[in-house]
Amino acid sequence: MRDPAPDLVQFLVEQGLAQRGEAGNWTPLAGGVSSDIWRVETSVANFCVKRALAKLKVASDWQAPVDRNAYEWAYMEVVSEIAPGAVPRPLAHDPGKGLFAMAWLPPQSHRLWKSALFEGEADARFAAALGALIARIHAASARDLSLPGRFATDTNFHALRIDPYLLETARRHLDVAPALREIAARTAATRHALVHGDVSPKNILIGPHGPVLLDAEVAWFGDPAFDLAFCANHLAIKARILGARSLREAHDAFAGAYLAGVDWEDAVALERRAAALLPALALARVDGKSPLEYLDDGQSRSLRAAAKAAIAANPLRLSDACELLLAG
Repeated sequence: MRDPAPDLVQFLVEQGLAQRGEAGNWTPLAGGVSSDIWRVETSVANFCVKRALAKLKVASDWQAPVDRNAYEWAYMEVVSEIAPGAVPRPLAHDPGKGLFAMAWLPPQSHRLWKSALFEGEADARFAAALGALIARIHAASARDLSLPGRFATDTNFHALRIDPYLLETARRHLDVAPALREIAARTAATRHALVHGDVSPKNILIGPHGPVLLDAEVAWFGDPAFDLAFCANHLAIKARILGARSLREAHDAFAGAYLAGVDWEDAVALERRAAALLPALALARVDGKSPLEYLDDGQSRSLRAAAKAAIAANPLRLSDACELLLAG
């Protein structure tokens, strides 16, 4: 945009990211539905600025608290200490304006994982590295007594995940509503680790030194099984619609590496929660408030039937849940 809003320019000057009187060059970036994000070039530096939206850019009426921007900033601060380089470097934050600035990661060296997957490049080694990274973050955060209070974001997580994914889907499918509500209640009541909340291929970069996580505005101290199931669900759905064996192998590598790193609670119990969540989230990506944009009508009908059958089967392991989603 040629003329950024005055508060955006003021933010840059106040944070030392631009000279006084300098507006900078603001380029809107595509991607998520919940925030505005720009690449900004000034005489001081190149970086990204992100601001949360009160109404998400989806067809349904989906409102969410804008203070989630502060929790995304806090997540980047925490993870920068646990796993340096696993998130963009946080630069500056103004909680009053709901803005923060972070390092710009050029696409030439940081490829979007979603693009790679759809181009047939499902590297099981990268998926395993991602699983190990998420487990590392969960393990370290589970032992940090300062984090439950710092990320007591139940309201945000309910508005951005529990209601639009699980409860909205329950309202549309009364036959599986009891199971979905039970999964929602169990997820909301479980608090073991710092959860990213949106571990999706669209929010993961293939960096030169490993995975880089983006868009942690759903950050919450809660059920780590959600991160595991959320990413596993994306891989299972892509394996189903693309028919690529490599995507199933990536799913198994991701889940296996993650579960190998679970040492803060019983891994069997965590996997059971994730296995129940996976088909519930698959159904939500058809009939919740955030349906996948790449499914056609036939794929949606087919996935809906497979997901409902998997929910009814109540799988105990992720591999079984994935197999049920791939069937039919």
